[in-house]
Parts: sequence; C-alpha cells; structure tokens
Amino acid sequence: MKRLGILLSGRGSNFVAIAEAIRGHRLEGAEIAVVLSNRPDAAGLQIARDRGLTAIAVASVGRKRAEHDAEMIARLHQHKVDLVCLAGYMRILTPEFVRAFPDCILNVHPSLLPAFPGLDAQAQALELGAKMTGCTVHFVDEGVDSGAIIVQRAVPVLDDDTAESLSARVLEQEHIAYPEAIARVLSGEYRLVGRRYVRTIRTRGQVRVRGSEFAGEP
Repeated sequence: MKRLGILLSGRGSNFVAIAEAIRGHRLEGAEIAVVLSNRPDAAGLQIARDRGLTAIAVASVGRKRAEHDAEMIARLHQHKVDLVCLAGYMRILTPEFVRAFPDCILNVHPSLLPAFPGLDAQAQALELGAKMTGCTVHFVDEGVDSGAIIVQRAVPVLDDDTAESLSARVLEQEHIAYPEAIARVLSGEYRLVGRRYVRTIRTRGQVRVRGSEFAGEP
C-alpha cells in the first residue's frame, strides 16, 4: 500500500476527489497518510478530520520559506509518505523540497501545459482566443509548471465562456485526471524517457518503450 501526502491551502476539492477515488476502489493500492496545510484555517483540514484522516497545520505566516519547507518535509517523512500530491497548495516549493522527493511530487494545473503556465490560466486562454484548454497532472520540478506531463484532459472553450465558467468545467476534469495520474504513477508501468512519461514493456531484462528498446532497470 503506497502512502500519499496531501498538501493544500484551501478546501482542496482535488483532495476530496482523490479520497473519494480511494473509497470507491477506483484508485487502488493507495491510502492517504497525512493531509498538511500551510494555513490553519484551511477548510480541507476539517474535511480530512471528518473523514478520519490525520490533518496537520504547519503555518507558513511569519516564517522563512526554507524553514517552513523543512518542517513540511519532516512531517511527510514522519508519516512515511511515498507520493506527495499538491491539491491547491498555494506555495512554490523550494529546490530542497523537490529534491527530498525526486519524481514523487505531483501537481494539477488548469491548462494543457506547456500552454498557459502560472496564474489565471483560464483568463490567459480566453484572452488569447484558445479554442481548447483543459488540465494537466504533472511531476513537480524546480521550475513553475514545468515538470513532465503524466495525464491531460481537454476541455473546449465555448464562445460565451467566462473565466469562471471555463474554470468550473476544467475543475470537473481535474477531479478525474488526478486519481488517474496517481494510479499511473503507482502502477510501475510507466517511466520517464527524457521529457516523456510513457508506458513500458519489460522483456528479459530489457525495457521497451513504444517500439524502442534499451537495457536497464525500469
């Protein structure tokens, strides 16, 4: 059973989607070990407690980023977390945090990356006249929304969309994509090949990736 650590700053609707996927056996082989928030008043903490989960506030206000991240890392290690899932966690992780969990931190972003990174992704899409947007679950690296892509789901942009209406439809797809991405990572059937996260086939000590073949451990 792989142990998930959820980081959130608000209600954490993607956290709820993950928890529901586990409860409904749509995401198997995973359990939520701990829910952490940098905001003591985050609604997601009480939601987690109501579900019988361990939920801890590690306040970030008035603390240096490195100091706060060090405590977050310690809490995740304390609870033996295998995979860290950012669910509306409104802080940029320090390089030390990312290096503490190499290729084991996931985030969901409300666009089809690499298009529209950063804040206000739906407003960006509307301003530039995009006909299609969506969401991306990706690995977190030391950049901003720049990690390797795991899962994407597309959402058409309607002529009468506002940033709010478009965001609502994208969020629905996030709730589907995030559990799917976690399942993909935990399956052991995928690996990073350059910037691509692809399904592998193991045969006699070889690993084949969509027609390619190379020696080595998956």
